[in-house]
Amino acid sequence: MFSTASGAATKPTAIERKIKRVCQDVLRMGALVEDSFRLTQQALFARDLSTIERINALEDRIDEFYRQIELDCVVTMTLNAPVAENCRWLSALMQLVRDLERIGDYSQDLADIAVRLFPYAPHPHLEEVEAMARQTLTMLGMSLAALVEPDPEAGARLQAADNVVDEAYDRLYGLLATQRDVPGPIEPVLLMVLTIRHIERMADHATNIAQRASYIVTGHRS
Repeated sequence: MFSTASGAATKPTAIERKIKRVCQDVLRMGALVEDSFRLTQQALFARDLSTIERINALEDRIDEFYRQIELDCVVTMTLNAPVAENCRWLSALMQLVRDLERIGDYSQDLADIAVRLFPYAPHPHLEEVEAMARQTLTMLGMSLAALVEPDPEAGARLQAADNVVDEAYDRLYGLLATQRDVPGPIEPVLLMVLTIRHIERMADHATNIAQRASYIVTGHRS
């Protein structure tokens, strides 16, 4: 996690040990967010509403991690004398846990949409939305991996992946917004628009996480 300028590992200081513990909690929180999003996709695309209770329980745990990590970062900065690298870690961790928390919120919102969509027949474009969601989940995994092994190129890679999600969003939005002679209620179409918007925002937050991981290494914000 920490190294000298030559790349050789050094014995961690007290503050570095504290930051490492916080980072481990961030990764635990990230794993919960990944689990939540996987279950949400099961609810949305496999129409398995048995996952809803587990998603809600995960959201409670995600929020607990979020509050604790923010507090730990503030206390660590206040009670210690962080050098520049320590400050980069702490500031990046404080920011990226907000991104993780927002992804968790969107996941729970999508679970609610799955419940509202359940009475209706699957939308013709549902498979395309599922592909968009799978890409976003992959991006989340990549962003968390970039935190395990801080990577100066992670932000750029995730930005390229985010562009693919943005293109999918634009294409699907165009298809949904221009539907004519919709048979039956308009609600499922509106819910599908909201679904792709949530997924697009989740991809944005995953990109933010990777960019913050790059910042830890480079000291430069994307």
